[in-house]
Amino acid sequence: MSEISTSLPNYITFEPLEKITSLLQNRQVAVLVDENTKRDCYPILKKSLAKSSLPNPTLIEIPSGETHKTLETCIHIWQELTQNHFDRKGILLNLGGGVIGDMGGFCASTYKRGIDFIQIPTTLLSQVDASVGGKLGIDFNGLKNHIGLFQTPFKVWIHTPFLKTLPSYEVRSGFAEVIKHTLIADKKAWQNLSQINKSNFDTQNWTSIVAHSVALKAKVTEADPTEKGLRKILNFGHTIGHAIESYFIEENKKQSELPTFLHGEAIALGMIAESYYSAFLCKDKFPNQNFISQTDFQDIKEYISSIFENTITDFRKAIEQKNTLQEIVRWAKHDKKNAQNLILTCGLEEIGKAVYDISITEEEILECLMQI
Repeated sequence: MSEISTSLPNYITFEPLEKITSLLQNRQVAVLVDENTKRDCYPILKKSLAKSSLPNPTLIEIPSGETHKTLETCIHIWQELTQNHFDRKGILLNLGGGVIGDMGGFCASTYKRGIDFIQIPTTLLSQVDASVGGKLGIDFNGLKNHIGLFQTPFKVWIHTPFLKTLPSYEVRSGFAEVIKHTLIADKKAWQNLSQINKSNFDTQNWTSIVAHSVALKAKVTEADPTEKGLRKILNFGHTIGHAIESYFIEENKKQSELPTFLHGEAIALGMIAESYYSAFLCKDKFPNQNFISQTDFQDIKEYISSIFENTITDFRKAIEQKNTLQEIVRWAKHDKKNAQNLILTCGLEEIGKAVYDISITEEEILECLMQI
């Protein structure tokens, strides 16, 4: 997996946003936004659409945030499409981050048994991760992406100038998935990451970084569209990371004083934990399998810690509270990858090559959490 072509599948484009109008002729068009993308990104898209003779699109607004990635919000989207008499030739443009893309794609794929949708990801996280591979869905009873399906978008239109509308912590969150892609599939790119640090983070050529990361993920997802095998390596950092993210989201619904973590921040923590598992706990448990060295783990931990310093500080403070670690472990038991009462995760055979369906116990997760 260390040598992967940077060619992109034909449904992903970095073309100027103005060219999107060629796909919208003679169709009913709706744009899904939240309050942030309505303010910061929709004016940019609207300006591009205005250069054609297209009628104004139907604007569907939903509240931002993972807590609104629910069936109730889907009902609102379906009602808006229905009330505006969208037929099966209609098309939905999902203008936003991962929540908008996941939920908008899910709603489009189920409305009248499926209408076309275009993903227009506006965050680094959604550009390098959520927009690629056709995973769509919503959360259910606090469980991430518990209801969903696989469906390739009509188009993914990546416009990196949208990243300029984001606060730096949002861009940093997305960078966690860039790190993940190098760790599982591109050793050379991992080695080059050291050139990106806190002092120059905001001045990077994001178009080049996004294109490379998208190509890595697209190569994996095209080889395994419905996650029966190889695609599972993309879940590196996610078994423990999702458990962290879900626990803190639910606690904050109770007006807790605990921090919340963006998806990428939680995955950064999860990658440290699962790298520790690979380096320290897997060798005796899986003696016929190769895993990264303890030195590799230290390199991974030091780099991720340098980028996510505040996230790690907040996490360490949070787990000082009674039962927090045990509750995070409990959430890991609900992970979608689990099978036959086993908690399954990914391991790193070496930097740039991952292995999937590695079992991990609750006690081992607890130990890994304590190493963050």
